[in-house]
Amino acid sequence: MLNNWISKSRDQSGQALIEFMFVAMMLLAMLFGMIDFCRAISTRQVIINLAREGANMAARSGSGDTAAISNAIAAVIGAASPLSITSNGQVIVSAVVNINGAYVITNQMSQGKLTYASKIGLLNATGSGLAGSGVTMPIVATAAGALPQPNQTAYVAEIYYAFKPTTPIGRLINISMTNAPLYDVAYF
Repeated sequence: MLNNWISKSRDQSGQALIEFMFVAMMLLAMLFGMIDFCRAISTRQVIINLAREGANMAARSGSGDTAAISNAIAAVIGAASPLSITSNGQVIVSAVVNINGAYVITNQMSQGKLTYASKIGLLNATGSGLAGSGVTMPIVATAAGALPQPNQTAYVAEIYYAFKPTTPIGRLINISMTNAPLYDVAYF
């Protein structure tokens, strides 16, 4: 009787190990997938904050000149400590003036390794930023009308960032957020 019980326990000892291996592999895959997904969400939140801060910095200068926009870009890149905007991203800051309902880009600067075009429009080759240059500002309806008001300047900060997963499971799954660069825009 005792001999029979010992042989049954020997036969079942490997079964528990194999079952644990399958469960552990699934749990590890889920854990690494969650790590990369949470990193992507965290990166997206950092980009949202950086875009808002860049537009705010440019608006606080109020001048719209190249030095003010350059300082705003430098502040964004300096504040992006967990991210490397210079090697994996791009910052575009534009000064847009509402000239009686026609939006004109008066100044625009870009810095970073990525080479994406601004989604609001590009400064003309002549540097004039004429109304026909295809400027598309988001219209915000207020009691007083659209923002910015006629003859006012809005500062637009756009940020692109190419997120890369760090775990092998994240690269294997290729999270859908990583297929295109993360993008955010803010304006003041």
